[in-house]
Amino acid sequence: MKFRPWPAAVTALALAATVTVAAPDTPAAATSIGLTVSAADGPVPSEQDGPATTEDLPAAGGYAAEIRRTEYGIPHISAKDHGGLGFGYGYAFAQDNLCVLASWVTTLRGERSMFFGPEAESDDPVRPVANLTSDIYFKSVADSGVVPRLLARPAPIGPTEDMRRLVAGYAAGYNAYLRDTGVANLPDPTCRGQAWVRPITATDVWHNLLDLNRLAGGSGLKEAVAGGGGAGPDGPAPGSNAWALGRQATRDGHGMLLADPHFPWNGIRRFYQVQLTIPGVLDVAGASLYGTPVVQIGHNASIAWTHTVSHAHRFSVYRLKPAGGRGGYLVDGKTEPMGRQEIEVRLKDGGIVTRALPTSRYGPVLAAGQSDEYAYALADVNAANLRSADTWLAMAKARNLKELRAAQDTYQGLPFVYTLATDIGGTTTFADASVVPHVTDAMARRCTVPSPDPSLEAYVLDGSTSACQWGEDGDAVVPGIFGPGSQPRLTRADYVANSNNTPWMTNPAAPMTGYDEVWGKVRTDVEPRPRVSLDMIARRLAGTDGLGPRGFTLDTLSATVRSKRNYTFELLRKDVAALCRDHRVLKTAAGERVDVRAACRTLTAWDGRATLDGEGAILWREFYTGLERPTKPGEPIWRWWRVPFDPDHPLTTPRGLKRDAPQVRQALAEAVKSFEDGGMPLTLTPGQAQRYGSHPIPGCTEAEGCFDRVRMRGRLSGGRYPDVDTGSTFMMAVELTPDGPRTRTILTYSLSANPSSPHHADQTALFSRGGWVTERFTEAEIKADPRLRVTTVRG
Repeated sequence: MKFRPWPAAVTALALAATVTVAAPDTPAAATSIGLTVSAADGPVPSEQDGPATTEDLPAAGGYAAEIRRTEYGIPHISAKDHGGLGFGYGYAFAQDNLCVLASWVTTLRGERSMFFGPEAESDDPVRPVANLTSDIYFKSVADSGVVPRLLARPAPIGPTEDMRRLVAGYAAGYNAYLRDTGVANLPDPTCRGQAWVRPITATDVWHNLLDLNRLAGGSGLKEAVAGGGGAGPDGPAPGSNAWALGRQATRDGHGMLLADPHFPWNGIRRFYQVQLTIPGVLDVAGASLYGTPVVQIGHNASIAWTHTVSHAHRFSVYRLKPAGGRGGYLVDGKTEPMGRQEIEVRLKDGGIVTRALPTSRYGPVLAAGQSDEYAYALADVNAANLRSADTWLAMAKARNLKELRAAQDTYQGLPFVYTLATDIGGTTTFADASVVPHVTDAMARRCTVPSPDPSLEAYVLDGSTSACQWGEDGDAVVPGIFGPGSQPRLTRADYVANSNNTPWMTNPAAPMTGYDEVWGKVRTDVEPRPRVSLDMIARRLAGTDGLGPRGFTLDTLSATVRSKRNYTFELLRKDVAALCRDHRVLKTAAGERVDVRAACRTLTAWDGRATLDGEGAILWREFYTGLERPTKPGEPIWRWWRVPFDPDHPLTTPRGLKRDAPQVRQALAEAVKSFEDGGMPLTLTPGQAQRYGSHPIPGCTEAEGCFDRVRMRGRLSGGRYPDVDTGSTFMMAVELTPDGPRTRTILTYSLSANPSSPHHADQTALFSRGGWVTERFTEAEIKADPRLRVTTVRG
């Protein structure tokens, strides 16, 4: 069954539930969270044992950290231990982004309906849903007790002591800033004086880490898990570009790395730039997702790494066979009782909504496809995974690629990403070291059953037999997942690259095969963005991209990745020119005649780059994306490529335009007419049409084959798209030299979400102009900044 790496479908899956509204016995603010059933955690039985405990903040005292801020407000935090480092990080982050985390903690606690109303849209930037749906989901997670149970386990299942201290310190630092400032005096008007701004606990931070891990599973399927409707439109699906360049690809033989994650530009999934230092123990610079006290993408003095979203599966759906009048469901002919979670959500008007959520040994039971014969349950491989935090902390401490790999093998916690890394010696590596359900191709053939929903792009397995439960590897840290020995990996001295394609084309000189399809397909269409990525590398290595002698330097890497090439236009430019030569007037689908001569002049004069002043870039987008749209409602997407994809030629196919096809001529006519009807110039540029706040944003979209992509949720109207909501986020170009790392970065939406902060849009303005920030990593570089500000915090 086809599977996309980011499940945005499955909206048809919903839980049957009972809903009642009653007056509360206690004030709404007195909500308490109990620990009830564990079945909702998913099929990880070895992690369900042990006492339920709570790990909150320790008493204040003993924390100390130094926060040094350089250009653009970038914090460099140092402390003598992990607790102090977390304290300094939490304090610095709260200075810049307290309101975002305060809102998200309200979400994690299942209290949005109480403060904002049940029908309002949640603050989930990836897939917003109605607050009531969000609250039921997050209450079910909290009530399952999964976090306390994991905290009661020793490492590597539970967190290490270093990680526990880091998290506790982070929460304490956030609270210290809130206490020092006061809710009424917060600088961000977004949450100043709001009742939902409260101290946080270490448990809140752990729940945020758990939810991040579940992002490609249960957390992305809240309606399926919690029932209800009212979901907003799909938000930006995270993606990324990544290159690890080895000694054979770089001019000076140093390892180099490009990080270019494409995550949301708003909300809790933004990146925060930081350097974290414990002298003699840890010195790492890079970026963390909001509310997480570890660097997820970064470098130290000798290695650099980044991630892209993997194609591997993160969940399965199990078909259950009801046990007839006996209730429950059958496994190996024996009846197992259905679990039940009773969830209460308090509303803004003082009422209470209750939901009864059925659960199974596999996970929550869904309503879609239910009948007298079958029911279905969701099994999320990350349902009980807190190991990612220790994985990233250990990676940050690694001194070479061997130690980085050992960190990943020890904790096996990366939730949904590939890893690309390089070291100072110029070796590169690619691995899908993420958590993947143990479903071999043989098991899939034996156990796959019909799906309850055609939009559900995941394995649906037979839950009536234990023979179809996820398998086990001897080197796996928990049952049900593949161990390190089964993971796709590649080590090279030239390069490894990924732009959310499957592992197959990590390096075209060494196609990766032989792994089970649960990791992603081989011999499949590479798609335009990965193709332009590989083409950019090939041209640089050949010296044919106009940037001088072949091989990468930090300058040519920086220039290459900001080149704004539109690959589909490059592939189809000649066919468009021929179409324009043959036709001056074209007809729309409705038969209206449109003069396309001016549009053709614009397109043929355009250089194919989505720069701020790229006249023709927006016209091309509207024409090209129009090719993807059905000509009539309900019709499938029509394929316009003249030469279809050929797996024996994955980097040169598909290509060409069926320029004589009526659908192509109609698409151009429709695009030109939309400009005329909207009073928009055919020469409309990205700088005019694309904004983030007041700043023009260059770039083009995923569909167009753009490396540094942008996305806007909504159509072009009046010469503008809605604000950019995803695209390049934290871009980092690193060269690892014997004299220390040389690094350039850009945080596209800037450091602070606070509109009154001087660092709310300063890097955005720089990104708009095509600039970079020169990173300050060493003591000498930090102290040399004339704008350096130093703060010591204690608690």
